[in-house]
Amino acid sequence: MNFDLKDKTCLVTGGSRGIGLGIVKALLDEGAKVVMCGRKAEGLEKAMASLGSPDHLFTVPAHIGKEDQVDALFAFVEETLGRLDILVNNVGMNLVTPGIADLDPGLFQKIVDTNLNGTFLVSRKAAALMRNRNSGKIVNISSIAASKATPGMGIYGIAKAGIEMMTKVLASELALFNIQVNAVAPAMVRTAFSQPFWSNDELLEHVTRAIPANRIAEVEDVVRPVLFLASEGSSFITGHTLMVDGGASAL
Repeated sequence: MNFDLKDKTCLVTGGSRGIGLGIVKALLDEGAKVVMCGRKAEGLEKAMASLGSPDHLFTVPAHIGKEDQVDALFAFVEETLGRLDILVNNVGMNLVTPGIADLDPGLFQKIVDTNLNGTFLVSRKAAALMRNRNSGKIVNISSIAASKATPGMGIYGIAKAGIEMMTKVLASELALFNIQVNAVAPAMVRTAFSQPFWSNDELLEHVTRAIPANRIAEVEDVVRPVLFLASEGSSFITGHTLMVDGGASAL
């Protein structure tokens, strides 16, 4: 499938590993120019090296939950690329949490700041850039946890549910500017992020039992839907969350 992304300018947050790195690689393979953002410079350097250090890939260390660092990130994007065609909000952070009644407020805030507030800060800057050009694509990475309460992942799910509503709000606000805003919500994906779950055979069996496809997702299962939503093939789709879950949400 040709997604026709040659020379498109892209920003991928949390792009140095896992799903984000897979998205960055796919965008580069499609001929796009990509800014890859991550919290740690050493992680970005390692990711850059793993991709062969292409000249159309740029890295910026930034904590997207901090407004001054997001401002600096977008200053780099404007100076280096001159415009932004595609934003992929991929940053996600989760810690296994107790129930809300036993939860420390600081831990709640940490998870929400990274997942939800960070997505807001980045989307806000991207929307302003795209609106000026009457064109753009924003793709948010959500999770099946946004619509299905999961033990140990409750706060993560709350934050992701907020991202899905933000997707709808942004879509309604930006539609007249030819900007489409959508989300992809995977079930468990085989990455280092989720390794504590899928590396446990008993837990993996429990998870896959609830997925009609009888397996968890691989990174490529998420990457291809993201590319579609970033392409002109999705020009009349906006405000939608695409479930990538092997049929789990159908049960």
